[in-house]
Amino acid sequence: MIISSIPDFRLQHDELLGLLRLEWITDVGMASLRTSAAQLLEVVRQLAVRTLLLDMNTVPNISVADELWLGTHWMPAIVQLPLQHLVLAIDGSRVHNQLVIDALHDLVQPAIRFESHYFSDADSAMHWLTDGTGRLPALQAEWNAR
Repeated sequence: MIISSIPDFRLQHDELLGLLRLEWITDVGMASLRTSAAQLLEVVRQLAVRTLLLDMNTVPNISVADELWLGTHWMPAIVQLPLQHLVLAIDGSRVHNQLVIDALHDLVQPAIRFESHYFSDADSAMHWLTDGTGRLPALQAEWNAR
């Protein structure tokens, strides 16, 4: 199911897999990142998401102010969720955001109760996440039709 209730994000939820996939879709900048990130936490809670796939390749460079906010507010909240897997898709050329992700991960690492996985792109992550389930063709078709 495609979810478009958070203006900055395009989300795809698969109840069977407990999967929520996210991509950043706003072209204008990151002014509403904090509001959207807070809304995302609520969606993850409501849908009882077990696996969260964040496509960081679509996210503009994260500012220092947003990094501080994420580290102070968002990361402490996400480690409290009953996630089993946090999957990040980030290409090697996205060095700035990779450094931000690493710093945020290190900040809350002692409290992390889920596995973290890294892929260079969201399609590779989806192949891994759906391996053996037969769900990939339907999910890809739904995603591509968005």
